[in-house]
Amino acid sequence: MMQLHHDPGTAAMVPHILLEEIGAPYERVPVSRAANAHRQPEYLRLNPNGLIPVLVDGDLVLYETAAIALHLADTQPQAKLAPPPGTPERAHFYKWLVWLTNTLQASLILYFYPERWVDEGNAEGAAQVKRHAERKVAGLLDQLDAELARHGQPWFGGATYSALDPYVFTMCRWTRNFRNEAPARDRPHLGPYLQRMLARPAVQRVFANEQLAAPFV
Repeated sequence: MMQLHHDPGTAAMVPHILLEEIGAPYERVPVSRAANAHRQPEYLRLNPNGLIPVLVDGDLVLYETAAIALHLADTQPQAKLAPPPGTPERAHFYKWLVWLTNTLQASLILYFYPERWVDEGNAEGAAQVKRHAERKVAGLLDQLDAELARHGQPWFGGATYSALDPYVFTMCRWTRNFRNEAPARDRPHLGPYLQRMLARPAVQRVFANEQLAAPFV
């Protein structure tokens, strides 16, 4: 049985949703950041970076959210979470998955942890990093909104739900408390899209599993 090492509200929500969509048996293993469990030797043996999530699938130990999403799509083909390999649609799937992790998620990390990028005690510098990161993320949300407007289909990759959707949803959810820029839900195409995601039974089960309270997005 697969094991998902997770903490509520983190990037682990992406594979958590995918596992619920797939319907295959899996076990949730809590890793409390509040208790610093992700920095303990036992967890660092799974992921030396001390980041969440980790997926254990038999003898395979896999970290990096995008890699886990690709693994689940490839090993659970009946779930149809990605376009067929070798197609233009698959190429665009790769493009957006990499963009979500390398561009949008990386910018959100700057927003949430600006103190990591300035000298210790430099509160003014950290505040400036946070403001710039929020502004950059706002532009990236506009890019997501424009892509939904371009194809006019219900899911991010088009007419068919894919592994991109939990990633887009989770990253958009992280903007729900933006102060200086509009959160994802306020955009004309992202707003309805996020409601469609919230209506999916798998997503509802994840919120129940993680015991997360409103606002959900």
